[in-house]
Amino acid sequence: MTNSADPYERPLPDGLSLETLAIRSGLARTQYLEHGDPIFPTSSFVFQNAAQAAARFAGDEEGFIYSRTDNPTVSSFCRRLAALEGGEACVATASGMAAISATMMSLTRAGDHVVAARELFGATVQLFGILDRFGVSSSFVPLTDTEAWARAIRPQTRLLYLESPSNPLNGIADIRAIGALARSHGIPLVIDNCFCSPALQKPLDLGAQIVVHSATKYLDGQGRVLGGAVIGDRSYIHDTLGPFLRTTGPTLSPFNAWVLLKGCETLSVRMHQQSANALEIARWLEDQPGVERVLYPGLESHPQHALAMSQQKTGGAIVSFEVAGADDAARRRNAWALIDHTRIVSITANVGDVKTTITHPASTTHGRVGAEARREGGIGEGLIRLAVGLESPADIIADLERGLSRTGK
Repeated sequence: MTNSADPYERPLPDGLSLETLAIRSGLARTQYLEHGDPIFPTSSFVFQNAAQAAARFAGDEEGFIYSRTDNPTVSSFCRRLAALEGGEACVATASGMAAISATMMSLTRAGDHVVAARELFGATVQLFGILDRFGVSSSFVPLTDTEAWARAIRPQTRLLYLESPSNPLNGIADIRAIGALARSHGIPLVIDNCFCSPALQKPLDLGAQIVVHSATKYLDGQGRVLGGAVIGDRSYIHDTLGPFLRTTGPTLSPFNAWVLLKGCETLSVRMHQQSANALEIARWLEDQPGVERVLYPGLESHPQHALAMSQQKTGGAIVSFEVAGADDAARRRNAWALIDHTRIVSITANVGDVKTTITHPASTTHGRVGAEARREGGIGEGLIRLAVGLESPADIIADLERGLSRTGK
């Protein structure tokens, strides 16, 4: 990756806050001295002569060659996100799933083993099934049971993988304890930090070695583009993951990288306001007779509330809750009735938008996961995931009340 310093910019001082880094880090100005982030929509780059071309292809000279391997706009985004996460280096991909699959495939080969949390995003669960076809086996353990993680590790285990908070149940892992376990076995702990973003949580500071993102979510923040990223130490990112990505080609486009750069600038203010809105809505949901339980780390009733508050700045912007029902069929009917009778929130499976979104995980994000796996992962028919945006929380509460009034009919 090309991470050359900006020759036209004064070096940033050490010790800057995340809010400042989100706006000032990563920028490499051109000879035109633009104030905004430039965008480079080009497939390739020219060389001064054949010798320079040969030197760059051989790796003897730093510089851009082809946008599948690197691009100035993409590099700016990578530098900025690495600064926000506190990592040495970062690479960007076309989507969050591309980031996860590239990480998995760069660290494993046939005969290897992975330990993963039972509570994962549905597509990630399916990815482990695909890896199994290529000889990489997986063991799934309860996210919050650190002893179960220890028991599942084998001599062939090459990494530990989890989300915290988990999607969609908002389970919280003890990152420090699992990170120490991974280090004691000489293997990396990989954490999907999608729900918190570096504005609320920095897994590398807590003991993880690698962080993955669906940049589509909170890093963009407005549901505009797809993107993914992986952050870690320079050796892994440049020597192991970088060559894999150059060859397989899940490339982030310059335009998407530019949008993500802009999203990072408002990340902190968005995350804190959306978290405040989510807490207000979660507290209201706890008092509703048609709601069996609310799963939100910022609530004192959450089983890992204290742990969450020791790792995160806030409870985040995702509120999951379960509606009541006599059986699974009734719970699904009630969940769908609530969703269908809202008028403000968007019925979509994406999260991280300034617009509040709502979905029924059992039939959408986890619909392709087998029924038994859903049960083991706690994805019930009455579960609803609400990704809280920046609208007035009073308006969203009124919208949910409208939906709840239609349950049990």
